[in-house]
Amino acid sequence: MGKFIIEGGHRLKGEITPQGAKNEALQILCATLLTSEPITIHNLPRIKDVLLLIQLLRDLGVEIGQLGDSSYRFRAEEVDLNYFQTEAYIQQSASLRGSVMILGPLLARYGKAVLPKPGGDKIGRRRLDTHFLGFQALGATFDFDHTENFYKVNASRLKGAYMHLDEASVTGTANIIMASVMAEGKTTIYNAACEPYIQQLCRMLVRMGATIEGIGSNLLTIHGVEKLLGTEHSILPDMIEVGSFIGMAAMTRSELTIKDVAFEKLGIVPGSFQRLGIALERRGDDIFVPARDHYIIETFIDGAIMTIADAPWPGLTPDLLSVILVTATQARGSVLIHQKMFESRLFFVDKLIDMGAQIILCDPHRATVIGLDHKIRLRSTTMSSPDIRAGVALLIAAMSAEGTSTIYNIEQIDRGYENIDSRLNRLGASIYREQ
Repeated sequence: MGKFIIEGGHRLKGEITPQGAKNEALQILCATLLTSEPITIHNLPRIKDVLLLIQLLRDLGVEIGQLGDSSYRFRAEEVDLNYFQTEAYIQQSASLRGSVMILGPLLARYGKAVLPKPGGDKIGRRRLDTHFLGFQALGATFDFDHTENFYKVNASRLKGAYMHLDEASVTGTANIIMASVMAEGKTTIYNAACEPYIQQLCRMLVRMGATIEGIGSNLLTIHGVEKLLGTEHSILPDMIEVGSFIGMAAMTRSELTIKDVAFEKLGIVPGSFQRLGIALERRGDDIFVPARDHYIIETFIDGAIMTIADAPWPGLTPDLLSVILVTATQARGSVLIHQKMFESRLFFVDKLIDMGAQIILCDPHRATVIGLDHKIRLRSTTMSSPDIRAGVALLIAAMSAEGTSTIYNIEQIDRGYENIDSRLNRLGASIYREQ
């Protein structure tokens, strides 16, 4: 098990470019299974979850060629459906939650798919009901083998249908879209997720020959086609990395330029950090964060304590609440962080409290942060990363703390952030990786 040893107190300076978006990459990679023609993908992040999915596709028989550091060509001319029965497949797909999105493409193209109960972050219940209810609406049969923890989906022919999703699940919406694009007739999906990554998937599918109306809204209409063609696609910059770097700059009182952020696709992410009092400036498609010793949390118009909560897009992504929370620990003022969508994502605050942060954990969903305004620095400590986003939040805390901290289980961080230690060290951080 690897660990980071972080010497806190170093200020950062320079430019950093966010990697390709992990959440988009996993959807786009699964979509390569929809056609036998070549698909070229650019700006793929070389992170653990993405590399695991690429290997899974390769083992399924997809021809994969690397064209550059972050560019790959995929051709799923022949998919080995017998691979589903192997122990290797069980281990691969069970370790990666994003593997659930291979079900939709395989169901659309081959009429059947199987998947062991997927893994991923331990951040509370992440049910898959939305996926399977959508498949059933399209005419598929679904079975869960409790003895072997296997999901099995079958359909001789998918038929378009109207469905109102029980929740605006991003992966669920992506899976149902991919299953619907070759279904017979018209499919209407209401309460669909409409994140930029879903929009990217839809636009890619349209370039492949799919007919999708309502892109960017929560009401999608899909007219099924017989087959899809190849295409070329570039993945958006990762908005979670962008937010992480903004919070990191504020916590370490650093001057940082975040390059090529696709600003128009960030939604309320920049505004959410500005509510914490962080000065940031848009310069073309870059974000400039000046070095400031203080940032003051806003209050509501009536003077009430600021509340920052996650919500489905166009609300604030839950993936950034951990970063916002840790950033608030050194602000001036107080804020209530309300994590509505996952019930276990705030448990990492115990580590921040150990470091001297003033946080009241109200319940599994809410934490009140009383900012220290850099008057009292956080203390170094030893901790373990419970999930990707909490891991980065703890890394940010350690970078601003007094002394040397150690973070174990950094494999969780590596699942979502590419070479984060070396990239930050180039800006002036002191992070040492030890296996």
